[in-house]
Amino acid sequence: MNGIVIWMKLFWTFFKIGLFGFGGGYGMLSLIQNEVVEKQHWISNSEFTDIVAVSQMTPGPIGINSATYVGYKAIENTGMSRTQAIFGSLLASFSVMLPSFILMLLISAFFMRYKDHNSVQTVLKWLRPVVVGMLAAAVLLLLNEENLGGFQRDNLQLYVSIGLFALAFVATYFWKIGPIKVILLAGLFGGIFYSLI
Repeated sequence: MNGIVIWMKLFWTFFKIGLFGFGGGYGMLSLIQNEVVEKQHWISNSEFTDIVAVSQMTPGPIGINSATYVGYKAIENTGMSRTQAIFGSLLASFSVMLPSFILMLLISAFFMRYKDHNSVQTVLKWLRPVVVGMLAAAVLLLLNEENLGGFQRDNLQLYVSIGLFALAFVATYFWKIGPIKVILLAGLFGGIFYSLI
C-alpha cells in the first residue's frame, strides 16, 4: 500500500471513530472492531481481543489506548520502521481525540447558555438510548470464542470464563468491590489457574 495512503486512511478511520463513538471508550469498541478488523484488516480478531484486555488494564481511556495500539500495528504491518510505527500510534491517538476536542470547544460555548432549552433536552433524550445500545454492542462484541472458548473448542476455558464473569458480577454488584481490585484478582486467579493446568 502506498505510504501516504496508509497515513490518510489511519487518520480518517480514527477521526470517524472519534466522531461517532458515543458512549465513551466502550461505545467505540464496536466501531474500532468494524473498521480495523473487518474493513481495513489491520489486525486479526484475536489481536483485537488482546488489545481490549491490555487497554482496560493500562491507564487512560480504552478507546484512545486501543487507537494507540492499532495505529502502531497498522504501520508496522506495512513493513515500515519502528519509528514510523510510533508515529502511527501518535496519529491514531490524535485522530480519535480530535473530534471530541473540537466538539467540546463548540458545545461548551453554547451548552451552558441553552441547556434548559426544549430542543437541547430532546436531543439528549434521543442520545441516551444510543449510548446504552453502543455499550451493549461492546459487550456482545466481546462474547466470542477468543474470549470465552466454546463447547466445540475449549470447554475448560468456557467454564472458567463463565465462573470469572459470575464472580466479578457478584463482587462488583453485591460486595461493592472496586473494578481495579476485581481486575487484579481475576488476573491473579487466571495466572495461578492456567499455570497449574
